[in-house]
Amino acid sequence: MFTGIIEGIGNISEIIKKGGGMLASIDTDFLLTSARIGDSIAVNGVCLTAVTIKKKGFQAYVSPETCQKTTFGDMKTGTPVNIERALRLSDRLNGHIVSGHIDETATLKKKEQKDDAIILTFNAGRTITKYIIKKGSVAIDGISLTVNNCANDFFDVSIIPHTAQVTTLKYKKQGDKVNIETDIIGKYVNKLITGTDSDNKESKITMKFLSETGFLNL
Repeated sequence: MFTGIIEGIGNISEIIKKGGGMLASIDTDFLLTSARIGDSIAVNGVCLTAVTIKKKGFQAYVSPETCQKTTFGDMKTGTPVNIERALRLSDRLNGHIVSGHIDETATLKKKEQKDDAIILTFNAGRTITKYIIKKGSVAIDGISLTVNNCANDFFDVSIIPHTAQVTTLKYKKQGDKVNIETDIIGKYVNKLITGTDSDNKESKITMKFLSETGFLNL
């Protein structure tokens, strides 16, 4: 479990292809103090398991599914990446709850300066945007951000100078792909209302039910 508050920027120092997956070596710009083999580390928002550890770097196996679902499929040596180690129970929960499980990728449509902020607009499919709400949270390449505006096929966020400086967003240009993880709480609520439960039975929680029981004022 993560928070979307990036600890530092790393880079992909080596990629060894293994079938449809890869063994990736990642160098970090900070010491991996107390890190151990088997720890979860988010790389551009993707939860990976460290299989080797050094003072300022680690190796992790990236599965074929992860390569297909995320930007790891296009990774090259030298690519800068955002790094966050797993949340400790004693930590403050800055950002929001991030699982490290990517939903899909989105494409940067526009990048524009507005006063001190940078506005990033992303093209995204309905499978992503149905979970995104205005002023809600979204993780972009592992960075916890607040949504400014959203519609069925896009959303945008505002980046303050500090976030631009300490993450890889400063390198992003039009047409680049990013990893997107939507709010996990929103996913559960959506499934309760419109989906099925673990026994594949139709959910009894509907918009009509919520209205009749006083949870909605329709």
